[in-house]
Amino acid sequence: MNVRQVIPRDAIPSIDDPTFGPDYFGDDNDDVIVLDSTPPKAYPVRILDYHEIVNDEYNRGGTAEPVAVTWCPLCGSAIVYERTVDRQTVTFGVSGKLADDDLVMYDRETESEWKQSSGNCIAGKFAGQRLTVIPATITTWETFRNQSSDGLVLQPVDGAQSEAAGDDDTPSPIEYEKKPYAEYFASDGFGLGAHRGSSDGRTWQRDDLDPKTVVLGIEIGDDALGFPLPRVESAGGVVHETVGGTDVVVFVTSDGIHAFRNSGYAFESTTDGRFIDDGVVWNGTTGIAADGRKLSRLPARRLFAFAWQDDHDLDAFYT
Repeated sequence: MNVRQVIPRDAIPSIDDPTFGPDYFGDDNDDVIVLDSTPPKAYPVRILDYHEIVNDEYNRGGTAEPVAVTWCPLCGSAIVYERTVDRQTVTFGVSGKLADDDLVMYDRETESEWKQSSGNCIAGKFAGQRLTVIPATITTWETFRNQSSDGLVLQPVDGAQSEAAGDDDTPSPIEYEKKPYAEYFASDGFGLGAHRGSSDGRTWQRDDLDPKTVVLGIEIGDDALGFPLPRVESAGGVVHETVGGTDVVVFVTSDGIHAFRNSGYAFESTTDGRFIDDGVVWNGTTGIAADGRKLSRLPARRLFAFAWQDDHDLDAFYT
């Protein structure tokens, strides 16, 4: 694992006092990370591009639990973690370091460093420990708005500055309407070199997957399996698998890729993008059936194929 200091610590500022409202300034097809809180919360990637970490709480069963909503633009990795380590609540910031082109977070309480895509502590007091993943998903703002009438969305930070807004390592005023990684997402290259237009970017040694193929990674116990979005699409939009002894089902819908625990259902996809078991229609985004039954969303990691491979191995993909 290659760890390097790229920009100054906190040059990309985490959001530590988030505010929420019913309205969003962006586009209907903008991606948002959705947390199934009470009420549901959406965190726009358009905002996270400039902050990468939101230290927040979510309500589960009437109890507020501290979480970190994290996003690494280079790895396309959206993961929500618990912020409790050894019964201590920590607050995460952006260290300015990259580990294999992935965001390295640090906690302000112990200055331990954490690899965002894996949740592993790579240096400091908590070295060797791992953060717990919270079930969440990426969908579009339009889908979230239509499915969560009481949902709230993260609001921009007034007067904020970020390195991602400027042309060098100096933080500049943020214009949230702009997308600083649009060219990177559209390019064939991957990693920091590709983002900065460097000629010494990384190379990719496989031809069955592109490095920036979207993957949904599931880890249960010591077992890990990444589901590339195009492979699930090729299987008709639904895949049944077993990971760590747990039966899972993965759906690809018009707004993303979603994974749930499977309690014995045999889903089939239809030509109009629906999923059916025994004549009952299920929503692949929410895991809710027309008759009210609901699947349990799995804690998963949405990221690019190269980042999943960095954390695992060549064979940790569904085929």
